[in-house]
Amino acid sequence: MDVLVLIDKLDDLVHNAKPVPLTDQVRVDKEEIYDILDQMRATIPEEIKQARWIVKERQEMLAEAKKEAERIVKDARERQEQLVGEEEVTKQAERAAEDIVEDARAREREIRLGAEDYADEILNTLEVNLSKFIAAVQRGRERLQGKDEPAEVS
Repeated sequence: MDVLVLIDKLDDLVHNAKPVPLTDQVRVDKEEIYDILDQMRATIPEEIKQARWIVKERQEMLAEAKKEAERIVKDARERQEQLVGEEEVTKQAERAAEDIVEDARAREREIRLGAEDYADEILNTLEVNLSKFIAAVQRGRERLQGKDEPAEVS
């Protein structure tokens, strides 16, 4: 289950709890709160595992892009050596090799930046979810302790 759904459940539980007469305090079922917290504990490690997988995939993509760039450069150099015979052919080979290298570098950079953006987006989502979870838990604890100031979730 999604952490945000569990946070909403926890918030609803506290928000809809029965008030204690003549106080700002509410009564909540401790077992329901513990059940939701246990579900959160089970969900968060899975999201962290997903984030780690994304980072691993990013690293593999970068390594693959680098290997591909090196292969292209090697191929370009080999091709260049074959065409060294005549001056014009040599000039054309040098230009082609440079184009291939530039294309390979541009492709590697594009893949790397895309992978970094994707990993950053997933990690940002995880960070937001964790922040909301912490804020909800703090708000719930404050309400359970009878504090007057409700915590806000951003």
